Amino acid sequence: MLSLPSGFRGIAPDQRGFGAADREKKIDATKGMSDLAEDALALLDHLGIGQVHVVGNSMGGSVVWRLLMAASDRFLTVTLINPGSPYGFGGTKDENGTPCFDDFAGSGGGLMNPELVRLIESGDNSLDHPFSPRAALRMLVYKPPFVPAREDALVAATLQTHIGPHDLPGDSVESPNWPYTAPGRWGMANAASPKYTGDVRSLSAIEPKPPVLWVRGSDDRAVSNFAVTCPGALGASGQIPGWPGPETIPPQPMLGQTRAVLDRYRRAGGAYEEVVIEDTGHVPFVENLAAFNQVFHAHIARSRA
Repeated sequence: MLSLPSGFRGIAPDQRGFGAADREKKIDATKGMSDLAEDALALLDHLGIGQVHVVGNSMGGSVVWRLLMAASDRFLTVTLINPGSPYGFGGTKDENGTPCFDDFAGSGGGLMNPELVRLIESGDNSLDHPFSPRAALRMLVYKPPFVPAREDALVAATLQTHIGPHDLPGDSVESPNWPYTAPGRWGMANAASPKYTGDVRSLSAIEPKPPVLWVRGSDDRAVSNFAVTCPGALGASGQIPGWPGPETIPPQPMLGQTRAVLDRYRRAGGAYEEVVIEDTGHVPFVENLAAFNQVFHAHIARSRA
């Protein structure tokens, strides 16, 4: 945000469930990302802003998919940075987002690492535990050995995550299907389940169709076709016992799913560009700001022209 070109203003709200957002406001996961999308649109209305360039990283990208379904006319351009798959996280087996099980087992709040949740709640900012927030950022978010100069601020922000059965990790239900947990109805982790993503195919039918820039790091471990927290990938690597095999629940092809959706968007008259930033993980705008800005600034400038 500090390096935006002259004439642009960045607005970064704390989303529901995080930071200084109202702790009484919970995410109804049965609406998918709709609560978060509606919050963003309400903020624009409150500020009297008609159209913006929208940028979403990771789960923020998942919110952007829903924003496009709800109000594509509000966006001049779209920038997706290592976004969550349009079909959600976990529990799907192919580029069309086919569920692995009828109850969407393998997705939702039951997949959260309980130690990470406990250490966030306790305010742990150390490297004393392999699942501390700081260790998780170094393993999952930026590519080792990179450590950002302002890592302390990023850890502090992570520690402001709202924790509880209606926040993170949210609730879950037992399932007869591996890995024996299916999505509940509260919090971000459940809202990311493919059970609640809505009609993803409608993305190709939206009008107008703002131009999309998809930027991803070449070494992203959080969003990939073999993501380190994906249940299918964890089963395939032996980290979750009892994996029923790739025919039943393979590693989720997250990149293939995003590309298939954007290809349909293009065939229906939209435009998108995929840019891969080499030697970079999940947050290119932190790890390689110059390379990110080169493509991002050109993207938002084209709409002005």
